[in-house]
Amino acid sequence: MAPPTQGAYAVLMDPRRRIPANGMPGSRDSAAGDTPGLRLVLISIHGLIRGRDLELGRDADTGGQTLYVVELARALGERPEVAAVDLLTRRIVDPQVSPDYAQPCERLSDTARIIRLDAGPDGYLPKEALWDHLDCFADNALAFVRAGGQAPDAIHSHYADAGYVGRRLAAHLDAPLVHTGHSLGRVKRRRLLAAGLGRDVIEARYQMTRRVRAEEGTLAAAELVIASTADEVEEQYALYDHYQPGRMRIIPPGVDFDRFHPPGDDDANAPIARELERFLADPERPQILAISRPDERKNIATLVEAYGSSPALREQANLVIVAGSRDDIRDLESGAQAVLTGLLLDIDRHDLHGKVAYPKRHRRPEVPVLYRLAAASGGVFVNPALTEPFGLTLLEAAASGLPVVATEDGGPREIIANCGHGLLVDPLDAAALGAALLAILGDPAEWRRLSRQGLAGVRRHYSWTAHAERYLAALEPVLREGVPEPAPEPTGGPVPYQDRALFTDLDQNLLGDPAALAQFARLVRANRKRAVFGIATGRSLESALQVMRRHEIPVPDVLISSLGTAIHYAPEFEPDAAWARHIDHLWTPQAVREVLDGLPGLKRQPKHELTRFKISYYIDPLVAPSLDAINSLLHQADQTVNVSLAFGQFLDVTPVRASKGMALRWFADRWEIPLERVLASGGSGADEDMMRGNTLAVVVANRHHRELHDLAEAGGIHFARAGYAAGILEAIAHYDFYGACAVPREEEG
Repeated sequence: MAPPTQGAYAVLMDPRRRIPANGMPGSRDSAAGDTPGLRLVLISIHGLIRGRDLELGRDADTGGQTLYVVELARALGERPEVAAVDLLTRRIVDPQVSPDYAQPCERLSDTARIIRLDAGPDGYLPKEALWDHLDCFADNALAFVRAGGQAPDAIHSHYADAGYVGRRLAAHLDAPLVHTGHSLGRVKRRRLLAAGLGRDVIEARYQMTRRVRAEEGTLAAAELVIASTADEVEEQYALYDHYQPGRMRIIPPGVDFDRFHPPGDDDANAPIARELERFLADPERPQILAISRPDERKNIATLVEAYGSSPALREQANLVIVAGSRDDIRDLESGAQAVLTGLLLDIDRHDLHGKVAYPKRHRRPEVPVLYRLAAASGGVFVNPALTEPFGLTLLEAAASGLPVVATEDGGPREIIANCGHGLLVDPLDAAALGAALLAILGDPAEWRRLSRQGLAGVRRHYSWTAHAERYLAALEPVLREGVPEPAPEPTGGPVPYQDRALFTDLDQNLLGDPAALAQFARLVRANRKRAVFGIATGRSLESALQVMRRHEIPVPDVLISSLGTAIHYAPEFEPDAAWARHIDHLWTPQAVREVLDGLPGLKRQPKHELTRFKISYYIDPLVAPSLDAINSLLHQADQTVNVSLAFGQFLDVTPVRASKGMALRWFADRWEIPLERVLASGGSGADEDMMRGNTLAVVVANRHHRELHDLAEAGGIHFARAGYAAGILEAIAHYDFYGACAVPREEEG
């Protein structure tokens, strides 16, 4: 990373710059004194913050952000352009936590320190309980800075609460505001809805309205917003009214090289090494290592398929899957349960006993050891996730000297371009994944080259030193150009979440006209702040994501997959757990299969097309019983289910509460979007119940000719003259979807 230009360096080192008229004379109470250089204030209010032995994971508020701000303060303090760094946080006097958090000042170095300020009660409070005390914190922060005698050159707030404080402090001191969100309220709300929490509970427990208003105000005032990835900028910050892309800079966090480093002599004797050996018949083989949560989006099943179906891989390497910690799989939530149960079944199906290690538990300090054990064995780290916004594990592997194979989604593309320590693959192509692993494992010279490049690249691009250099390079023009007028403050009233939604099928609606699809994609992206974009498809989550990538379809805010049996929310496609619990009512799939498996003209579809809540068959309508007869047989067997026929050849059975239309209505209710402001587009029989009722609806011209015929009698549905995406564009204009969003007057009644 090149240092700032000579001119920029002079600006940074000039002790006369940006001292406001109300700055107090005198020397600063720090080792910097009147030394020329930048004086920076970082604000991170919540969490247990100290300079040593960070208690990461102690609670929901003491995690990555606390580590980030401490490492950032240290790294900036080491720069020659910086005279002093103060990290302001809340002082906590509480017998339940260490007395370290009650100390008003803690030095990190000669130029960096943690300053703890009083705000509210003495005891520890979670971040959601701090909102009423933030004005007190801001007043105390202002008093502290003014007592020091010299105003800061820049104020950097971390998270929404610090943004609220930083905005006020920056205005009083005429200093530029830098902001890092770490997580955003609009995205958090999606995750909470996916977890099954109600709107009122979310508001009461998480103060979401106050949080989002604070974030909007901070984005309006900030001259520089620092994010970790392009995905974070384009898919998360872009949801905000005061999103200003010209002020966004992507500077990924650094890696802790004290924890993550190449193998040492003691690693082979570590307890986790002995735990892995317990599983393996030949533990000396190279390790293919995967570390992730037991989540379907992490795509562990495809990794096992790639390994199990390749005799060469099975002969050459062991597979090590570290998927969280557990005591009993049956005690886990349903999603994790399904992933781990599937893992065990796949190991048995491929007869991989003695070749796959899947330890039940591990401790955080053992994670670096796992990377080093794999590197020492000549192995490969693999991240086959369906979506990967950043990819911190790839950096940890690089710092450990371990080559990687990773998903071609999101952050890994940039990381591997910078570090050059591995290969990118389609995460749903098991054969390609296996071939990439063999290409590295089977070529020792290539393995060594990738290992060396990773070690060099991660230090060049992802060290805290590199982070600080890029940070100061981004800050320099802000200091040179002065503080511009902030954007107008958000107005009062309810937080303006997206107030309308557009849902479309995937194959029948979007894939037949590339030019119209490109125009449709541009329109969707231009209106993301106002309108939810949703896809409702019969495809599985994995298959839908693959198709969307191939055709460059915008990432949907909501993805309804497998005929309405699953709902996932962007940006990381969090599954809606409450929906899964809701549709499990009266669902007995084994009984359904017993009725249908023996019928003529029905053939069960491949395993990858089946899910927990969807049973799928190919149907020959010339041989098979009619749809009415199939429904009758299921009713006679006391099976209350939905049976749907698509394109005359696909028969699907789902729970009685599950369909595309019911999933759409579940979403609209939870996101508080009236059905009258939902535009649903379809082209096959599986889309019919999305378009009936109060939704705005369009049937594209390329609809399946035998299906959706009855909708012509329903009224209020637009039958487009154009097909595919062009038909949806026609409907957007017909309903003035991004304007009045209503049925035209001449069609009312």
